[in-house]
Amino acid sequence: MSSEVTVRWLGTNAWEITSDGTTVLVDPYVSRTYTGATVPGQFNPDTPITVDETAIEAYIGTADSILVTHAHFDHIADVPAVAAKTGATVLGTETHLNLLRAMGTPDAQLSQVGGGELYQFEGYTVEVFRSSHGVSGKHKSLLFPGTRPGPVPARPEAIKDLVEGGSLAYLVTFGEVSLFFNGLPSFHEREVAGVRPTVLFMQGPNPNYPDYVPRMLAATRHPPYIVPTHWDDYEAPLEEPAVDHFGAAALGELVAEASPESEWVLLDHLESHTFSA
Repeated sequence: MSSEVTVRWLGTNAWEITSDGTTVLVDPYVSRTYTGATVPGQFNPDTPITVDETAIEAYIGTADSILVTHAHFDHIADVPAVAAKTGATVLGTETHLNLLRAMGTPDAQLSQVGGGELYQFEGYTVEVFRSSHGVSGKHKSLLFPGTRPGPVPARPEAIKDLVEGGSLAYLVTFGEVSLFFNGLPSFHEREVAGVRPTVLFMQGPNPNYPDYVPRMLAATRHPPYIVPTHWDDYEAPLEEPAVDHFGAAALGELVAEASPESEWVLLDHLESHTFSA
């Protein structure tokens, strides 16, 4: 079993993880549809869901598993096309999978999880953790809240139809190398406590969550490597250098203060890095 794992950043919270010919994708979203979300006052929740098939063909190769952290458009909109291209198993909550069914993803490829699962795949394991999406404002508002349990809903047409649907984090382990993906500015501290991954993928701080960075680093026992995720302007071209829109630089400073022995690994769009045990 390999103890060498290569990750490639596809922008937003999209990651390609490869080891010994096996590929796992996290939130594979590369369409980068313009919604105005990263321009103050321009966000349009009625933006139609669009999929850039050319980008998927260019940036997505094979995949054995697809891990969905939540169902907002910048995480899940491309998953039906990626699942169709790769035949990968897709892990997500009941809501995530119902929305994927509504967008045409074959039921046979879908695996419902909710947190607490530990699955053995060929050459790697995936452990699932409950998590929470970030909130904003005085009233701690969640963007596009809601769930879609039970019957499959109507096909989503606009990005607002892709409700959050519950949030998840994942620990992916290849041999002696483990990678913990928590692409949200929140986490369930008591569930994560004691997990010490080789690599922690984390988003920048949110003022609604006190001491998020030191608490996360303490809970995960100060991992050897920290990689920022979901920090770019995710509507700018993937071919261009990432623009620090969501605080990667600020996160780096907080990590250096709270966990000085951890190595900070900042990747640009489409860059790769190999981790060993």
